[in-house]
Amino acid sequence: MVATLTAAAIATVGFLAYQASANASDALGKPAGTPSASASASAAAQPRKDPRSLPADSGSGERVVYSLRDRRVWLVGEDGKPERAFAVVPSTISPEAGTYLVSSRSGTITGSDGVRIEHVVRFANVNEVAIGFSSAVDGTMSAPDPSLRTGGVRMKRADGDALWTFATVGTKVVVVQ
Repeated sequence: MVATLTAAAIATVGFLAYQASANASDALGKPAGTPSASASASAAAQPRKDPRSLPADSGSGERVVYSLRDRRVWLVGEDGKPERAFAVVPSTISPEAGTYLVSSRSGTITGSDGVRIEHVVRFANVNEVAIGFSSAVDGTMSAPDPSLRTGGVRMKRADGDALWTFATVGTKVVVVQ
């Protein structure tokens, strides 16, 4: 058990280090005040005090909220109250903080990492990589291979089913640090 936890911790640290280095060149040439990839990676490594609570800066109304820092998604109803919240495993490429709309969906496909996935809900594109939520058909939630350029934010199948029902094309997706 300890060996498994240690291996998972090392894999997570390695993934965050890769993500920071892979995006470091993106920060060059950005206007002052624009968060750098290393600042984003640092923020992602420092969870909020209660990562289960809906982030204050996540907009209003019906929406999907994705916190990069907390690795968590909330499905928020019209009344502004979370209907469901769950943990996710981020992809190797993440979108900038901001508001997006669900642009397309796919029932079952093979992800960019070669894994069979279902209930794909796409909402952004970063450097020609589609970013979206999905769940692995086999139910796994392993961290993606850091050498691959992937945009799939993975979740448990039950959470993927709920997100699929909630987030139709045009649904607002708010990404926060």
